[in-house]
Amino acid sequence: MDFFSSALIGVFLGFVFGVGCALAVMYSIFMGGYRAAIKDALLPTPPQRLLAARAKYLPTPTAAPPSDHPARN
Repeated sequence: MDFFSSALIGVFLGFVFGVGCALAVMYSIFMGGYRAAIKDALLPTPPQRLLAARAKYLPTPTAAPPSDHPARN
């Protein structure tokens, strides 16, 4: 086997199968977790687990304390 055919096989195995495997992994993540999360977020009454995660990671904003500055009151 000469260098060209070995390099061609290496490029094929490295890029074609490498990109194919990466796409397969991204597709499985989308079909498994991400798609289910979007479906849960669009439900009329979200599941308790989603509500708990939202409460943990998206805290509700607190009201700002009143200002002592006369122009802002």
